[in-house]
Amino acid sequence: MIESELKRTITRLPAILLVVSSIIGSGVFKKIAPMSDTLHSPMLILACWIVAGLLSLMGALCTAELAAMMPGSGGEYVYFKKIYGRFFSFLFGWGNLTVMKSATIAALSYIFAESFNTLLPLPDLSFAAPGSIGHNVSIKIIATLLIIILSYVNHRGVIFGEKLSRYFIVSIIIVILSFVILTLGSDKGRIENFNAVGEVPEGWPLMAALFAASLSAFWGYEGWNNIGYLGEEVKNPQKNLPLALAVGTVIVIILYLLVNACYLYVMPVDQLASINQGMNKIAAVEVARVITGNIGAIVLSCLILLTTFSCTNSTILMSARIFYAMARDGLFLKSAGRVHSIFQTPSKAIMWQGIWALVLLWSGNFDQLTDLLIFASFIFYGSSAFGALLLRKKEPDAHRPYRVIGYPVLPIIFGLFCLTLVVVTIMQKPVQSGIGLFLIFSGIPVYWYYTRKLKEVEGGVK
Repeated sequence: MIESELKRTITRLPAILLVVSSIIGSGVFKKIAPMSDTLHSPMLILACWIVAGLLSLMGALCTAELAAMMPGSGGEYVYFKKIYGRFFSFLFGWGNLTVMKSATIAALSYIFAESFNTLLPLPDLSFAAPGSIGHNVSIKIIATLLIIILSYVNHRGVIFGEKLSRYFIVSIIIVILSFVILTLGSDKGRIENFNAVGEVPEGWPLMAALFAASLSAFWGYEGWNNIGYLGEEVKNPQKNLPLALAVGTVIVIILYLLVNACYLYVMPVDQLASINQGMNKIAAVEVARVITGNIGAIVLSCLILLTTFSCTNSTILMSARIFYAMARDGLFLKSAGRVHSIFQTPSKAIMWQGIWALVLLWSGNFDQLTDLLIFASFIFYGSSAFGALLLRKKEPDAHRPYRVIGYPVLPIIFGLFCLTLVVVTIMQKPVQSGIGLFLIFSGIPVYWYYTRKLKEVEGGVK
């Protein structure tokens, strides 16, 4: 028999750890180098991580109010359907399939494969353009295998996939804290590095540099909203979803500040900036090499493998629920709305998500994918913040197990920031933005097709 509903199996602590595991990926290890190359100021770099973290926390708190009111599978897909209507919620789901979550899976798996290649060099099977990012076919083959394996793992059951993420993220947190303690206790670092400033831009170039650096930091925080997609599978979701969103995001902010402070303590900002000019170098690995030599570099490379593996797994686990919710509403392939009778998972939704992630993996590179998904994501993050405002006006007396703190100031600040980021990105990166918008709105004919089918079915029933 084919089941049509998912079971509530995820408790509070696993939900918090899933938030952490869906955020911590490659960004905190890779982005310090380009941020240093852009800003040349330790304090400005740390400020970008703090601001990006606080804004992500604002977004999490706004989303938490909606999640507590409507704890169903699909997260924002469910909230948007109530607030903005079925068409907008469909565009959100379609955007996640074509750009956001599928691109996240592709980008994370690619970084996993790059790190794997650093530890165990693979045969260099190159594209026609040697030296271009992502030219090594071997790397993409490893990334492909990771997506296939983890899709299969999560097809086998949410408890299996959640436990895998839980064990990995606990290990990752322990290794990160050990790295922080070892670094701060090392005689290789210097407090004076925090005052060592390079050629910091001024005026409008500084604003542009801060914007670019903030985008790098936001990639590090991407994924904080994923737990909402499992709303139908979280026990006592009215309490546990808001708590998981808030506590998980705060844990990541603290870890990110500690790790980036360690980088700047060991290496002057200009030296970190020079890493950005080198090929196949990761700042975290080079810092570990300074402290403990090649052994430390190997340990950090293994840590990056763990984090990207864990984050890829969590993203596959949670985001497939969006397409499951769409299919259950008759707006996506019917098979994606079925729950596996044995494993109690939306196995077909996971399969279709994996197929498109593979298409994106082989069609782009890491930087292209992250540019696309960050831009597209903030369109809908802002919609969540404004949605909380609209729903307060529309249904002021509705039961709200959790109310966002600082209302209405906090949702307004976060919503306006998202709007600003989207507009500035369109101005600065029109090609990437145009591709992102095209992929989102390419769902319009698909929506027309499925709504017509629904009307035909409804007409037949009548």
